[in-house]
Amino acid sequence: MRTCIGCRQRAPAADLLRVVAGPPASSGAGDSSSPPRQPVQVLPDPRRRASGRGAWLHPVLGCMELAERRRAFGRALRSTAQLDTSPVRTYVESIAG
Repeated sequence: MRTCIGCRQRAPAADLLRVVAGPPASSGAGDSSSPPRQPVQVLPDPRRRASGRGAWLHPVLGCMELAERRRAFGRALRSTAQLDTSPVRTYVESIAG
């Protein structure tokens, strides 16, 4: 049993999507003398095999929006960096139809 970071309801791990913090997103532009802080991407891990700390989320837009609104990704992944959740949102939208 795992807890969804969006709705905070417990569910079997098979019903939830695991997400992990990936490497910082590259912007491609910028001054090399003082690189700006780039957001860390939150990546979907549907096979549940990626290394690192994971968080669990129902793969529905409602839970995704709740987790973003509550800033639950940062707390669950124990990250103080700015997080880019767009890869997870794209994945959830693609499987939601």
